This record gives sequence, structure tokens and C-alpha cells, in this order.
Amino acid sequence: MTATGTDRLPGRASKDAAKYLLDDEEVVLATRRHWAVLIEPTLRFLPVFLVGGWLFLLDPDNRFTTLVGLVAVLVALVVFGLRVGEWWMRYFIVTRRRVLLTSGVIVRTVTLLPLRRITDLTWKETLGGQILGYGTFRFESAGQDQALRNLPYMPDAQNLYKEVSKLLFSSDWGGAASGGDDEGNPDPPPPPQPPSQDRRDTAPIPPLPPQQS
Repeated sequence: MTATGTDRLPGRASKDAAKYLLDDEEVVLATRRHWAVLIEPTLRFLPVFLVGGWLFLLDPDNRFTTLVGLVAVLVALVVFGLRVGEWWMRYFIVTRRRVLLTSGVIVRTVTLLPLRRITDLTWKETLGGQILGYGTFRFESAGQDQALRNLPYMPDAQNLYKEVSKLLFSSDWGGAASGGDDEGNPDPPPPPQPPSQDRRDTAPIPPLPPQQS
């Protein structure tokens, strides 16, 4: 799910925007990761859950198998629930100044990267991503490695790539990566230069007095 404008954000993204963004910071888009990120946790969850359920129902009079099955079912449900909750709570938010990634179910974590620090943007789609409509963002930034360097399972591949590219490189959107400070403000004008020391201005030469004959 993607949304633009604070009035159209989903509930979780709207709360994150109100809490972590500046008052005058405009949200361009906000999205969760693609649902395909849950395929692997689901494939791990189902066998444990089914085996645990089978053990639990195999022999109700056998306390050992019943207890093992119950524990397996509960652990599988808790782990899978945390993975689903993490997917639900994690949002990728883009403003005209920076990109943010909010994550965490119990402890919320916010990672941000100013747009002007991004020097290159790579979009990668695997075969599965081309079929289901997701891909991986790779941000190259000035300085040390960033926590937002790789963002897998990003949905709506073409539109998301175009929107971020507009913010970074299009003059129609201000070219955030081309200048300004980390908050997206334009660079201040250069200070006036002092006059050159090599310049020697001279006053007009006064006229000579008339000669007496």
C-alpha cells in the first residue's frame, strides 16, 4: 500500500509522520514492504504448527506428546505473529527532505537518510519480484555505510522508483540531491568577496595650474 499526502496516509504511517516528521515536512509517499516478505516466515511456520497440532491431538492421554505439541503450536504462533506484526508496523516514508524507515513492534526504531546525501539509486528486481511486483532499493550515499543502504521487498516497483528518482534528480522537484543542507533547505548565498589586494584605484589627477608668462 502506498499513499501520498498526510491526509491520505494509513493509520500507522500517519502516526509515524506526526511523531517523527517536522511540522512543515511534506510526505510524498509511504508504504509497507510487499506482502511477499511473509512467504518465507509462512513456509517456516506451517510445518511446525501442523506437527505441533498433530502431536497435541495424537493421544490426549499422553501428557508428554500433548505438552510438546502445545508448546510447538504456541511458539510457532508467537514467532509468526511477531513477523506479521513487524511487517505491519514497518513503513518506508519519503518526504522532500529525507527517507525514513520506521520499524519495531515493542521498541520503535527510526532510521533516516537525508536526500542530499544520496549519490546513486539502484533498483533490482528478481524474477519473483517481476512476477509479484516487488524489488530492492539500493542507496549509495556519501560517507560511511547507512542502515538504509538496502531495502528489499519494496512494492509497486515502477511507480516507487520514479517517485524517488524525481525527488533526487528532477529539476521539477527541486533536485534534492543536488544541493542544500540535510533538512532540504537551499544553500545560502556566498558571502561577498573583499576587494582584491592587487587592485590600486587612483583618484583623478587634478589639472595643472595655468602657467604665467
